[in-house]
Amino acid sequence: MAKVKVYSTSTCPWCHKTKEFLKEHRIPFDDINVEEDQKAAQDMVKRSGQMGVPVIDIAGEIVVGFDKSRIEKALKKNGLLKAA
Repeated sequence: MAKVKVYSTSTCPWCHKTKEFLKEHRIPFDDINVEEDQKAAQDMVKRSGQMGVPVIDIAGEIVVGFDKSRIEKALKKNGLLKAA
């Protein structure tokens, strides 16, 4: 099971950018479409306090939005991304 979850919608451009970034770095992730899964949407709001997407859960650390530096920092901290 992936240590990274991306809560997203199919029409969100920042969600697509987040997933492209993870794929480029070969980071496995679970893509959770909150349009289709109401329970997941509720879980996302409970974890993040946000209704907007993307919400990225990196081994329990929540990043709201495509904040590249915070995503990289959380991935490195959890051994998922090698330091350059």
